[in-house]
Amino acid sequence: MNFKRFFAVVKARNIEFFRDRSTLGWNFIFPLLLLVGFSLVFSGDGKSSYKVGVIESTEGSSAFLETKFIEFIDYQEIDKAKLKLDQHAIDLVIDYPSAQYWVNENSPNSYLVEKIFLASNDEFERNITTGKAIRYVDWVLPGILGMNMMFSCLFGVGYVIVRYRKNSVLKRLKATPLSALEFVSAQLISRMIIVIFTVVVVYAGANMMFDFYMLGSYLDLIVVGILGAFSLISLGLLVACRSKSEELIGGLLNLTSWPMMILSGVWFSLEGAPDFIKVIADFLPLTHLVSGARKIITEGATLAEISYHLSMLSIMSVIFIGLGAYLFSWDAER
Repeated sequence: MNFKRFFAVVKARNIEFFRDRSTLGWNFIFPLLLLVGFSLVFSGDGKSSYKVGVIESTEGSSAFLETKFIEFIDYQEIDKAKLKLDQHAIDLVIDYPSAQYWVNENSPNSYLVEKIFLASNDEFERNITTGKAIRYVDWVLPGILGMNMMFSCLFGVGYVIVRYRKNSVLKRLKATPLSALEFVSAQLISRMIIVIFTVVVVYAGANMMFDFYMLGSYLDLIVVGILGAFSLISLGLLVACRSKSEELIGGLLNLTSWPMMILSGVWFSLEGAPDFIKVIADFLPLTHLVSGARKIITEGATLAEISYHLSMLSIMSVIFIGLGAYLFSWDAER
C-alpha cells in the first residue's frame, strides 16, 4: 500500500467535502434544526398525565382548571369531545354552561380524573359513556402512511429531476416540442399513480395483520390520499425545479421533509403544542393530509367535514405546481 497516494486521496476527498458548502452547511444545520423543533413542540413544565376536554370555560370557572399535570383542551362541540372520551383520547369532558361532566367507565384514567374533579366540584351532573380505546397503531396509521407518501413523493421526484438535469436528459428534451408544464405534469401523474398504488397495497396488507379501526369511508380516504400526494409531489417538483447538484437537492429535500415529520402530527398530537407551532404546521401539506385521513379513520368524518384540509391541499398544490412550472429550468444550476 502506497501511503502517499492514500493520504493524497484522503486529502482530496476532505477538500471536496469542505468546499461543497451546501453539504457542509446541512451537516451542521440539520441536527440543530431537529433539536430546536423537538424542544419547541415539547416545551412546557412537564408532560401532562391526563387530558380533560372543556366546553366554554371562562376565567375563574373552577379551581380544577389550575390543576398541574392535567392538560385542558377546549372544544367547541360537545359531540366531538364525547367521541374523544369514548376513544380514550381524553379522560373527562366538562360542560361548564350546563354544569355537566362525562366519564368513560372503561377508562382507569377517567376514574382517577373524576375523583380529582369532584374534590372541588360536587354540584355537576354526572354522565356516563363507554367506548373501546383506539390503539396507538390505529391512531398513528395515517401518520405513517402519510410519511411514507411524503418521502416517496419528494425524493422520488426530486432526485429523478436532478439526475435528468445532471445527465443532460433535460437538455435533450428541451430540443423537443415538450413544454416545461407538460414535463412537470407528466412527472406528477406518473409518481401519483405509483404512490397511491403503493399506499393501497401497504394498507391492505397491514390491515390483514392489525385489523385497523375504521369509522369513515374508504372512498373519502382515497380522495384525501390523492390530494395529499398531488400536493407533496408538486412540492418535490418545486424544490428540484432548478438544482443540478445531488448533494444540494438531498439537503433541500431533507430540509423540506423533516419539519413536516416533526410538526405535522405524524407521531403525536399537536393539541397541547404552543400556538405558533400550530400556525407553522398549518402551512405544511403533510399536516392536512394526516389530519384529514385521521379524522376519517378515527372520527368517521365526511369530505364536507374536512373541507378545510381539502381546500388547503388544493391551494398548496396549485401554488407549488404553478411555481414549479414557472421556475423550471432544463439545464440551469442553483
